[in-house]
Amino acid sequence: MALAFIGLGSNIGDGRKNLRAAWQELVASKQVIRLGLSRPYSTAPLGMESEQWFTNAVGAIDTALSPAKLLELLLGIEQKMGRDRSQGEDRIVDLDILYFNDQVQNNGDLIIPHPEMHNRLFVLAPLEELAPDHIHPVLSLSTTAMRKKLLVAAEQSIKRLTWSDET
Repeated sequence: MALAFIGLGSNIGDGRKNLRAAWQELVASKQVIRLGLSRPYSTAPLGMESEQWFTNAVGAIDTALSPAKLLELLLGIEQKMGRDRSQGEDRIVDLDILYFNDQVQNNGDLIIPHPEMHNRLFVLAPLEELAPDHIHPVLSLSTTAMRKKLLVAAEQSIKRLTWSDET
């Protein structure tokens, strides 16, 4: 079994509902064991033209799947939920492998660890809830250290939410 952290994002429709549905679909797989899901966060779009704010979270799983098969499962969930990667930057759901054990790989379609996670507060804040001391295998920094470093260097809007309808 491998420990994997999955980034979840949505900026179309009810973000919390979309992320919960994607998470339930993921952990319904017989080769995935649910370990934990962070609280959701509301975040301004970063590096894109959209004016729609995102809802983001991070999930932790144990899986018997290879990284390639896990990516295939995540892309299938995105497609099943209505994401069309050819239709602009807005998305009903976006699922990314952040970490897969401590593997480092880049085969074009799959880069692990996620290449931009250290620059994204919307990834680091929820990841810190689940794995504050997890060490990035390339940068040799903990999640908490990356988040603190980013807070000093970047202006990113983020608001912690709950999974209920109350904000």
